[in-house]
Amino acid sequence: MPSAPRPERRLTLWPEHSTTGPDLERVPMPYDTAVPHRLLIGGAWEVAQGHSLPRCDPATEAARLPVIAASDAQVLHAVRAAEASGWQTSGRTHRLSALAQMIEGIEARAESFAQTISREIGVPIDFARRSQVEAALNHLRAMQVAYDATPDDMPVAPDCPADRVRYEPVGVAALITPWNWPLNQIVLKVGAALLAGCPMVLKPSELGADTAMLFAICMEDIDLPPGTFNLVMGGADTGAALVAHPAIAAVSFTGSTRAGQSIAIAAAQGFRRTILEMGGKSPNVLFEDCDVDTAMRQGLAHCFRNNGQSCNAASRMLVARGIYEKALEKAAQIVAEIHIGLPDQPGDHIGPQVSAAQHAHVQHLLQSGIDAGARLVVGGPGRPEGYTRGYFTRPSVLADVTPEMRVFREEIFGPVLTVTPFDSEAEAIALANDTPYGLAGYVQTADAACADRMARALRVGMVQVNGQSRAPGAPFGGVKASGVGREAGLWGIRAFQDVKSISGAVSDASI
Repeated sequence: MPSAPRPERRLTLWPEHSTTGPDLERVPMPYDTAVPHRLLIGGAWEVAQGHSLPRCDPATEAARLPVIAASDAQVLHAVRAAEASGWQTSGRTHRLSALAQMIEGIEARAESFAQTISREIGVPIDFARRSQVEAALNHLRAMQVAYDATPDDMPVAPDCPADRVRYEPVGVAALITPWNWPLNQIVLKVGAALLAGCPMVLKPSELGADTAMLFAICMEDIDLPPGTFNLVMGGADTGAALVAHPAIAAVSFTGSTRAGQSIAIAAAQGFRRTILEMGGKSPNVLFEDCDVDTAMRQGLAHCFRNNGQSCNAASRMLVARGIYEKALEKAAQIVAEIHIGLPDQPGDHIGPQVSAAQHAHVQHLLQSGIDAGARLVVGGPGRPEGYTRGYFTRPSVLADVTPEMRVFREEIFGPVLTVTPFDSEAEAIALANDTPYGLAGYVQTADAACADRMARALRVGMVQVNGQSRAPGAPFGGVKASGVGREAGLWGIRAFQDVKSISGAVSDASI
């Protein structure tokens, strides 16, 4: 499908410099300079006309330029532009070419993305390069392979060519993304919607607005009909206006469970498809036969990475009674070796929480655990030594945590690990499943049969045994209050498609 002529773009990054086309990448995304955020609607940049959303630097607490939200009229304009784009009729070749161009654009701007993410949300720069940007690229590459290998139109059975199923785009997609993995969560949704044939409107978190704007610049360089990809800025009210639009056919949201519930209710009123990836309180079960040193190092790393701000963090450790005290001693030793540092410092360390509200939430829950009788093994409330400003949290371990405590049940979203003992496999399963969430589960054992039993028994969407990472393209998502639907790989693409059953007509390979 040929693209319509694209309007000339001219995005002013800051008042004294403007540029067009590929030269835009030669201008670094300035973090300490005025960056006037824009909306990308129908292939053209617009000045946002809504209200102001304040932001602060997570490492210094210094005020940053606010994000200006889109007006309701601009949200309406973005949805109409997506409707008119014609991307629903695009062919597989065009879709794969667009995804390849997206990958190339991010690769060319990899360092700009890493610097922007690190400064915007406070993660260490090496982690931003190694994990934040690379994870996004790896997800896109896995989608590329999966989609290229799997047709959208196939026979129900090899001997029934005229009886087939066809996967077709559901329509305009509303994509609402969080701040904690700002590029990764954007590409999981945009890449999947693009390959599925769905035009889209992206509404990122205001705390990840810089990353989203840099991504939108990448999207401008792709051969797409105007309106296929649209970017609007704003907070919860902007997201609500987007979800409520009658032309939206699918809503893909990543964020808190409370916000996800509101979106699900609103989307249900229009019979819109929802893909919800929400909170987690993931159990990490350590049996007596595991390698305690390895299990503790991996477990703490998984809990504390990204400054403790990952929905699938292994934040609730359940430890067999026979190795319980040994595990706690090892935890204290490992945490004592952890360095706290500024986002731009090289090396492996922990940076600040993203905002004052998030920092206060972590501090409150940490104190609530101590007040409820949990044993503080290491860390504790307050900033780390030497830090008088910035949203830094002392990496902490709470032991003897029981199911009645808030820290056992509520998502902390910071570098805080809770530890609970168990006496049997049955008790471990009961404790692991005693949560409203069901995103991920982790099991550490040398017994293959036990590992399989646990993987089957855990009421979660994903299980990792002995530190084994998910394969490229494996589905990501949970059950219960952790969400509905799956992202990543072919599962993420199909989430934006309807299944049509066709009988009596052989597929025309030329279409």
